[in-house]
Amino acid sequence: MTSAEEWLAVESLDLEAQGVAHDAEGKVVFIDGALPGERVRVAVQRRKNNWEQATAVAWQRESSQRVRPQCPHFGHCGGCKMQHLHVAAQIAVKQRALEDALWHLGKVEAERLLRPIEGPAWGYRYRARLSVRWVAKKGKVLVGFHERKSSFVADMERCEVLPPHLSAMLLPLRELVAGMQQRDRLPQIEVAVGDVVTALVLRHLEPLSEHDLARLREFAAAHGVQWWLQPKGPDSVHRLDEGGPELAYTLPEFGIVMPFKPTDFTQVNHQINAVLVSRALRLLDVGPQERVIDWFCGLGNFTLPIARGAREVLGIEGSEALVQRSRENALRNGLAGRASFAARNLFELPAADLAGYGTADKWLVDPPREGAFALAKALAELHAEPALAPGWRPPARIVYVSCNPATLARDAGLLVHQAGYRCVAAGAVNMFPHTAHVESIAVFERA
Repeated sequence: MTSAEEWLAVESLDLEAQGVAHDAEGKVVFIDGALPGERVRVAVQRRKNNWEQATAVAWQRESSQRVRPQCPHFGHCGGCKMQHLHVAAQIAVKQRALEDALWHLGKVEAERLLRPIEGPAWGYRYRARLSVRWVAKKGKVLVGFHERKSSFVADMERCEVLPPHLSAMLLPLRELVAGMQQRDRLPQIEVAVGDVVTALVLRHLEPLSEHDLARLREFAAAHGVQWWLQPKGPDSVHRLDEGGPELAYTLPEFGIVMPFKPTDFTQVNHQINAVLVSRALRLLDVGPQERVIDWFCGLGNFTLPIARGAREVLGIEGSEALVQRSRENALRNGLAGRASFAARNLFELPAADLAGYGTADKWLVDPPREGAFALAKALAELHAEPALAPGWRPPARIVYVSCNPATLARDAGLLVHQAGYRCVAAGAVNMFPHTAHVESIAVFERA
């Protein structure tokens, strides 16, 4: 049992941005607020047989990488976990987390480490889901992220990772909701920022009165935003008023314009996304006579840039709605002749179905946090039994973009140890500065 008087040496940082130490008895202690290289005293909040969870309360030695958090709400708001660590050190931690996951979970070591992709550390979050609560006891509305380790909404007056114009909108949004008749039936505002439009999606549990709709319109005119309403599930999202510019982002290097709905999946960090797409396509190195498959293609974020250089690209995605928008985006960008799309559940993919999509020279894989296990497993089965698909050939190169190092490592283990590939390169992508979220990119080639 860790003593309140014991000084603990912090050895590393885990994927939740907690310091990791061992007490005098050898038990693992996860320490909120502690950084590698520090010696701290802790207050233990939770005890288990093999580990304890604690918070740092005193420092005998501080890390040279410790910095003063920029946000006054850091430590209270649950949106960021790493503002006390220099941003360059955050990237190093994430790169190490990627390498550790590949080795310990997949028994894979990349032949080459890619330079981490990094960008603006502040004002980068172009998508966010803000909780809204009318707190009757305090007589006020709260709008923001949840408190750390709590279901309560943090009392936020500004947010350093939101774009400045959105941060400045937090207090006006409180005033807006406080003056609405349905203020206790408005649980959430989802934010999506495009190149020109800032869209706010208001979730409302009851129909809005004319009074409340008028307040939304006044706010839109005063703050230059576009309101969307969500009375039920994501499919119910619709514009409050038609007209005006469309919500879209661009990929200037490829001459691509991507219209999207505010509830569609798009990358949070537009600057990093543009660099990530560029890096992924350089690593894929598509030739003008090559056919490519983009698995988990979403809106076509990678598909359409690939179509600029490939003979043909097939984008496959689980959501019918996203596939339809991908087709519209291909038409909009003059790429319908090179880019086609199909909808199917990619978490169930028998080997014969995989082969049914035809031979492709290269693959781009960009799955959600669950990874691409069914895809990797089917590829391994076809490698073990080529007779399952006579004439079908596996791709010579796979570029895998991941938002979860654990599932990337699991899938990499399958690709390397059972499907005949080498992991030729891997690197971290700091898509979410100051959070423990690890985005990464890896490249596999036929052995």
